[in-house]
Amino acid sequence: MAGPAVVGVKRTAAAWGAWIVFCDESGQNLRPPKGRTWGRRGQTPIVTVPGRGAGRVSIAGLLCVKPGERTRLIYRTITYHGRRHEPKGFGWADFAALLTDAHQQLRGPIMVIWDNLPAHVSAPMRAWITARADWLLVYRLPAYAPELNPAEGIWANLKGKIYNLAVHGVDALAVLLKSHLKRMQYQPGLLNAFIAEIGLSLEPP
Repeated sequence: MAGPAVVGVKRTAAAWGAWIVFCDESGQNLRPPKGRTWGRRGQTPIVTVPGRGAGRVSIAGLLCVKPGERTRLIYRTITYHGRRHEPKGFGWADFAALLTDAHQQLRGPIMVIWDNLPAHVSAPMRAWITARADWLLVYRLPAYAPELNPAEGIWANLKGKIYNLAVHGVDALAVLLKSHLKRMQYQPGLLNAFIAEIGLSLEPP
């Protein structure tokens, strides 16, 4: 996205008065990310985690950018407990609801940039997007280009907060992740750093 493609998106967004919204998804189970920590010499720190992978928290995040406005983070989570008939992650209808909420919160048209996740490109999702052409445009990233989506920075920062941290139960994990995401929402400088990482300027084109 860095380079002429981003300039084109920015110009279209500026002419339309729209927000540029980077969308991405991630998730976390009860086995925490591994990270370095301090410990006594010769005594490797041990983190006790549940023996069974009972559940997962899926997260969909929107990093919302518009010159002259505070950068926003909008997110939703789905907690999967491993129960029968329980959704394991986000479907097209969940993304539709998230984008609708973003449109209402941002109070203006939005231009979404996301990857080729099946839920993003399904026939129902495409039909839903077409029916909302008065406030929604969608651009797809190349097949695999995480370095072009600043929303990836959200997950890197979030996982850095839970290195080697064990929790008891997926509901407790969901509360912990939401707490960190909530703090991130009030750190526009941090969100802007994610955007700067891909070389995207917040100034008008």
